[in-house]
Amino acid sequence: MSEEVTRLTHKYLRHDKKFPHIWCPGCGNGIVLGALIRAIDRSGLKKDDVVLVSGIGCSGRMTVYADFNTLHTTHGRALTFATGIKLSKPSLKVIVIMGDGDATAIGGNHFIHAARRNMDLTAIIINNHIYGMTGGQHSPTTPPGCTTTTTPYGQIESAFNISELAAVAGASFVGRGTVYHAQLLDRLIEKAILKKGFSVVEVLSNCHVQFGRRNMMGSPAKMLTWLKDSAIPVEKAKELSPEDLKGRTTIGVLTDIEKPSYLENYQKMRAGINVSRQK
Repeated sequence: MSEEVTRLTHKYLRHDKKFPHIWCPGCGNGIVLGALIRAIDRSGLKKDDVVLVSGIGCSGRMTVYADFNTLHTTHGRALTFATGIKLSKPSLKVIVIMGDGDATAIGGNHFIHAARRNMDLTAIIINNHIYGMTGGQHSPTTPPGCTTTTTPYGQIESAFNISELAAVAGASFVGRGTVYHAQLLDRLIEKAILKKGFSVVEVLSNCHVQFGRRNMMGSPAKMLTWLKDSAIPVEKAKELSPEDLKGRTTIGVLTDIEKPSYLENYQKMRAGINVSRQK
């Protein structure tokens, strides 16, 4: 282990109390956790100024392992708890970790309205296309045709595009990465943390136990190769036709706009300024 990895481990992880972790060998959640603590370290934030909030599922354990102010909440409600924290203590940097089911199924309405309000939160959504911890049920992002415990004959529903949903709902920043492209993921999370308003990073990850095994996708390494081969940088995607982009997923910064956050509008309202007339 390098000196830098040792430094980050001892500074940001509850390594002496909460490990070994419960994630399956080869799970992408560890890569996301590593990217998160590197991004926070580069941002210059103090640990006491960061709140990490999670819901239920494999990703929810991240708040157990990370040594910040942490809150492990109920299924689908991570954004509601995070909103309350931010409104009561605006000086805190609130980061929310969710899975694709947690964020866009039971938590879908909270996700849409957090984006609509442009709440000052950073949402990291780990999308492994399935409910990994609770039995392998299909999620809103399970691709059509795929097999899960609740779709034994194949998924027949269309899949949510998390990043597009966030953008059209009003998020200030939307990025998408994969656990294979770890350096890009570091940069996306750092940008999201430093961005004003509601920022979203969708992380495409592998669940080789519940999703990969049922869909004949092989080992963790093979699933990472699948993520690598199916991803295309957003800059290159602009040069290709819709036909050439079929079956590919764009990665990088998808949305980055400047507009007032919810807290800014709230403070203006309290000061007696009519926000609806602001241009």
